Formats: sequence, C-alpha cells, structure tokens
Amino acid sequence: MTPESSDPTFASARLRERGRRYDDFEVGHAYRHHWGRTVTEADTLLFATATLAYNPLYLNVELAKEEGHPALVVDPYLVLAIVVGLSVEDLSERSEALLGLEEVEFLEPVYPGDTVTAESVVAGKRPSRSRPATGVVTWSTEGRNQRGRPVVRLTRSNLFSVVSCDAAE
Repeated sequence: MTPESSDPTFASARLRERGRRYDDFEVGHAYRHHWGRTVTEADTLLFATATLAYNPLYLNVELAKEEGHPALVVDPYLVLAIVVGLSVEDLSERSEALLGLEEVEFLEPVYPGDTVTAESVVAGKRPSRSRPATGVVTWSTEGRNQRGRPVVRLTRSNLFSVVSCDAAE
C-alpha cells in the first residue's frame, strides 16, 4: 500500500490539464497575458554576460547616460524572451514545436525597473501542409512597458497536434 492510496486527498485528486489545444484558438481572439515582469539590473547584467552581448550600453551605466539613456539599456533579446515567455501559458504550452519568430520589431528601449507586459492576437490558424494530424497557429504579440508604450512587436507560430488526447483513448 502506498501513502497516496491511503490518503483521501490523493484518491480524489484529478490531473488538471493546462494550456490550449489547436481547436481552442479562433482567429481574431486576443489574450492579455498574466501580470508581467519587472526587469532588474541583475537580469540585464546576467543576460548580457551569459550571452556574450558585450554592448557597453548593457554593461556601462555611465556610457549609457552619455548616449542619452537614463540607465543601462536592457538587451532587446532579453525583452523578446520575456515577452514570449509571458505568452507561453496562454498560447503554446500544449504545442509540439515553436516554428519560428517573424517580423520582430524592437520599438523603444527598456531599462532596469521597467515592467513588461504582453498581449497576443490569433493571426492565423491552418492545417499543416507537411504533417498530417497537426495544425499551425500564428499569433501577433506586442510587449509594452508600464506606461503602455509598445517596446517589441512580433509574429510567431507553433505546431499543434489536432488529434485530442480524449479522441486517442
């Protein structure tokens, strides 16, 4: 006998499925992603160092100020990673693969202390041309700072199984 089988909490527990399936998406539907992420100076320095992005604007506050910035500039690729990460729970948690990012535009700098939020709109949905029983969903995503100003805009696509787990059982 395992502890789980004798505990009534475990006996009544159910697996909570997370994420959306291909059939859950409708073109034009918007998703405002959860609470956002405040970028810290530590995030900025760690990301620049770990990715060998030795642009002095990311590492030297005095130089950044000389160039007209109020503080270090956050590497735009960190901003992109944050925005995509904020969207995973709503969009791609159940997908099979990220197919790519397109039309990435960095619109204005982000600085340590800025809070980045994201919103996505389903831009397209279609069956896969090369893989039966799969479909492609495409979203337009925009990241904004705490003042509501757009800082990054992109389009991304993911591959989903169109055969639900329930149908396979």
